[in-house]
Amino acid sequence: MSMNPLKSIRQDVQSMHAYAIQDSTGMVKLDAMENPYSLSPELQSELGARLGAVAINRYPGARIEDLKLELAHYVDLPRGHALMLGNGSDELISLLAMACDLPGATILAPEPGFVMYAMSAQLQGLRFVGVPLDANFELDEAAMLAAMREHKPAITYLAYPNNPTANLWDAAVIRRLIAEAATFDGLVVMDEAYQPFSSATWLDEMRAHPAANANVLLMRTLSKFGLAGVRLGYMIGTQTLVHEIDKLRPPYNVSVLNAECALFALEHADVFAVQAAEIREQRAQLIDALARLPGVQPFPSDGNMVLVRVPDAHRAFEGLKAQGVLVKNVSKMHPLLAQCLRLTVGTPAENAQLLRALQTAL
Repeated sequence: MSMNPLKSIRQDVQSMHAYAIQDSTGMVKLDAMENPYSLSPELQSELGARLGAVAINRYPGARIEDLKLELAHYVDLPRGHALMLGNGSDELISLLAMACDLPGATILAPEPGFVMYAMSAQLQGLRFVGVPLDANFELDEAAMLAAMREHKPAITYLAYPNNPTANLWDAAVIRRLIAEAATFDGLVVMDEAYQPFSSATWLDEMRAHPAANANVLLMRTLSKFGLAGVRLGYMIGTQTLVHEIDKLRPPYNVSVLNAECALFALEHADVFAVQAAEIREQRAQLIDALARLPGVQPFPSDGNMVLVRVPDAHRAFEGLKAQGVLVKNVSKMHPLLAQCLRLTVGTPAENAQLLRALQTAL
């Protein structure tokens, strides 16, 4: 009798492609929007001692609550709001899809955008509706409102700034989209993964206008802060909303080691703030240098990445890779990204190597 265990696996899962992670061995890694700066030897030693003392034989306990309190203090949590933790923002996105899995529910987001919004909808069996940005990567307000009125999405995702385009959208437009979602009791999730490098945060709006943002959840991650390897995200919203979503969280989703690393980082937030300032300064210099290369069009950025259009994205990507520089070729992700590469802002030396390699590749 022939056996086929795959019959137990959903057909839509079998037809999916796994999230691709490029091999970066021996490369200048500028493909994943990571903070390029490591801790000083002194801080590495101090963190090592801290982690060595952690009771890894015990399940996470009170230290998780300590971390939530420290994060609440760090962000100046608005009154009447609560905070929950996730194993990176990815887990929070999955939990949101699970929480809103009502019959016929839809998740909506502008495109191009973060791929996990659509993937979380698919894995939960929800419909995903993508609304194209305009040619300048701005929100198409009319198209967004029309889609929201037609589909009445349970969740509308707005990345602030967006990935991979790296821009902030018009705050007045966002306010109107939030108000529209409120008419059918829809949630709006402001994804601020790149907040350390941004010139604005929606948390200010939530603090100043709580009633108008009662249907808003705000996500952040410590990945771009400088802890990509730690996998820790957090979400802020009204106490009522967060309380319901937190019921779906696995009981020990954040490890004691992750929590201790995050607490250590928050104690040294000034170090990471200096790193973020350096990345913002390097970003401006990188955009200026890219704009001087023939046939290259860099786009404005409020993240730690730069979207750039080149004459031939495949050729440029392969040319960079051959010279030991790894970036992200996003040219096939969406028609609006034709011939585009996404470049992470690195250290001054890494950025200089990127520019030399790109000039050769072109």
